[in-house]
Amino acid sequence: MITLSINGVTAHVEKGTTLLEAATFFGFPIPTLCHMDGLSDYGACRLCVVEIGQQGKSRLVSACTYPAEEGLIVRTSSARVVHARRMILELLLASCPQSKTVQDLAAAHDVSQQRFRQEYEDCILCGRCVRICAEQMMAKAIGFRGRGENRSVGTPFDLKSDACRLCGACMRVCPACELRCTYAEPEKAICGGCANLQPPCIDLNEFEDMMCYMSPCVACEIVRREGEFTAKETKDVVV
Repeated sequence: MITLSINGVTAHVEKGTTLLEAATFFGFPIPTLCHMDGLSDYGACRLCVVEIGQQGKSRLVSACTYPAEEGLIVRTSSARVVHARRMILELLLASCPQSKTVQDLAAAHDVSQQRFRQEYEDCILCGRCVRICAEQMMAKAIGFRGRGENRSVGTPFDLKSDACRLCGACMRVCPACELRCTYAEPEKAICGGCANLQPPCIDLNEFEDMMCYMSPCVACEIVRREGEFTAKETKDVVV
């Protein structure tokens, strides 16, 4: 067994366990996009970044591909981690603003603006389609091609693949294809139609780490319900 610290909690996990698996098992939520149960981890989206090491000598790594190590100190929701995730979400919104999955992740992480050039490329190179075609469908009909900004997903030599069975699995797992967010103003990168309000107890300007990891937070839920009752009473009085 390997012993490590996750957000100050001593955790014992088996050798070969990833930080994502360990954190999830102990109840610390980490957002993911390219990760899918049943597929190999790819570490492409970097949304699952966590901070490892002591403050001053720490670094960010992808939780889905980094293995648990003896004595490792892990922080899943430090200010540095949260800022990195929000930046990544802004970049994802610049590439695929109409993805319902990306929009929901942005709303959940309090991303209210997108400061990068809008490209509308749709594909965010998460690799879900490539991996499910190779690992679950056993077809390998599609794959990555090119490098850097020229990297894309397609068939070899852009020819129709004889291995493709038209099963539709690639479209089923694609964040850009599975559900589209149809907002009224295409110029805006964030529609806000499915906005999830940030819990009031999370204030990274005051605290270095997230104070609560429950979903939903019991304290926040009580405050929200009290607010609803207050709003209802006010409405009744006005009426």
